[in-house]
Amino acid sequence: MALKILIAASEAVPFAKEGGLADVVGALPRVLAKMGHDVRVVMPRYYKVNREKLALTLLPGVLTVPMGIIGNQYCGVYEGRMPDSDVPIYFLDHEEYYGRSGLYEVDNQGYLDNDNRFAFLSKGTLELCKMINFRPDVIHAHDWHTAAIPVLMNTSYRHDPFVGEAASLLTVHNMQHQGSFYEGLMDVLDIGWEHFTFLGLEKENQTNLLKGGMYHATLLNTVSEGYAREMQTKEFGWGLEWVVRERGADLYGILNGVDDHEWNPETDPLIAARYSAVDLSGKALCKQDLQRNCGLPELPDVPLIGMVSRLVKQKGIDVLAEAIYRILDLDLQFVLLGAGEPWTHFYFGDIKAAYPRKFGVHIGYNNTLAHKIEAGSDFFLMPSAFEPCGLNQMYSMRYGTLPIVRATGGLDDSVENFDEANLAGTGFKFNELTASALFDTVGWAVYTWYNRRDAMERLIKNAMEKRFTWEEAAAKYEKLYYLAVEKRMGEKRSRGRSTEPR
Repeated sequence: MALKILIAASEAVPFAKEGGLADVVGALPRVLAKMGHDVRVVMPRYYKVNREKLALTLLPGVLTVPMGIIGNQYCGVYEGRMPDSDVPIYFLDHEEYYGRSGLYEVDNQGYLDNDNRFAFLSKGTLELCKMINFRPDVIHAHDWHTAAIPVLMNTSYRHDPFVGEAASLLTVHNMQHQGSFYEGLMDVLDIGWEHFTFLGLEKENQTNLLKGGMYHATLLNTVSEGYAREMQTKEFGWGLEWVVRERGADLYGILNGVDDHEWNPETDPLIAARYSAVDLSGKALCKQDLQRNCGLPELPDVPLIGMVSRLVKQKGIDVLAEAIYRILDLDLQFVLLGAGEPWTHFYFGDIKAAYPRKFGVHIGYNNTLAHKIEAGSDFFLMPSAFEPCGLNQMYSMRYGTLPIVRATGGLDDSVENFDEANLAGTGFKFNELTASALFDTVGWAVYTWYNRRDAMERLIKNAMEKRFTWEEAAAKYEKLYYLAVEKRMGEKRSRGRSTEPR
């Protein structure tokens, strides 16, 4: 049975991106549509979403969004298409909320009205169904930005003729970010203060949107089986671990896929030479090109470690900062691309000055350079404190660049540790988040490079044969959608029986 699926999110590739959430929303709908489902996507029209360049069409009429105590607010709706597909994507056009340079923040400070901005997105998503005459079977919300949708579906929209019967799936991409705001947000949501409780949306006297969504969603999932387990612990639950455990029977882990059209060394137009597992000769040219681009000596016989990351504590940047001098004492080169906490920009800039022949750094994000790093590096470093899924380790394996990762979340699920006795594995893993463990594992990888060429060749072959496809991930999401619809129908039947006169 084909389903009608509405996917709501704050970002999607290629329109606006801050993290892996955008990659999921950019890829999943296209694959679901190929499977025969009627899929629609909705997100804000940020300033960077160019209406003319994307040939967006303004839908007739104005969308009215009830914002509780604020009153009705209004926006236009633009329609476009997801790239290489016929999947419609709808952009809510509200200049006051979304006409800004950043998606969520500016200068590392979240916008003060993020509560209203994303309450508007959640309510606007539900109201949009009426404008486009779409009655979804499932509404798929992502992270705290749209976590109010399941809450609204179970409360003020419970009897809505367009969305009242729909099931909901909430995907949690990162438990750390929960959408916690002042208690007055309840008056904007307008669902009744009886839901502002310890067993509802209240957390530490604030309105916590993720918590509410986790309670109200028909089903929950996250982006790896490992993170689904970690979310239930104090270390990774960020104060909501007990809520996750309470909903544990309805929680699933689905590892993200890789967009093979963009990340494929055999077809990548952004790298110096194409190559494959059968013919790796182009990878040496990619390494030479990367060294040249980063101002490093073109040394083919020295291992090169690459890293593309947000420079924040979650990504282990503090641990790397502690270990980097010891790492650079080894006979290797290191290239870093990213931006984040201001201190990191100065710190790693100073490293570049101290080690100009061994260390290259580019502060900011550059998509072309990211591809060059994946293709031209010998190893790819991800020392994350936690990583719900991670994508770069998957890209790296596809490019024959062996990942060095901390064994957490999706990194642990997707990377197989090097087994020296059997020449098995796809990378190098460490458990403790310490500078010593990081240094030791980098040292292990570098030792293998210099002294075990047979092992390196086998590991590269193993890594390049691994596939993390969106077709496989989408098939698992499809099963979840069917399960959510069945569960929602059961809940409706139960409520109907409970209200029948005796």
